[in-house]
Amino acid sequence: MTPNETARVQTYLQRKFNNSAFRLVRRPQAPDSVEVLLGDEFIGVVYRDEDEGELSFSFTMCMLEEDLPTNY
Repeated sequence: MTPNETARVQTYLQRKFNNSAFRLVRRPQAPDSVEVLLGDEFIGVVYRDEDEGELSFSFTMCMLEEDLPTNY
C-alpha cells in the first residue's frame, strides 16, 4: 500500500469507529498490506486488492479465544 492509501484508510477507520487510537503500520515483507493497531495492540491487517481496475481494502480483525469474555 502506498503511504497515501495507508493514511486514507487510517483516517477512514478513525472516523468510522470514532477512535483516533487506530494506527496503520507498514509491513516490509508484505507491501500489499498494513498492520492495524489500536493504541499499541495489534488487532488485524488491512489488505489492498486491485481487480479489473477496481481498488478495495479488506480489514481482517484477529481475536484470540483467550481474550473473549467467559461469562457466555
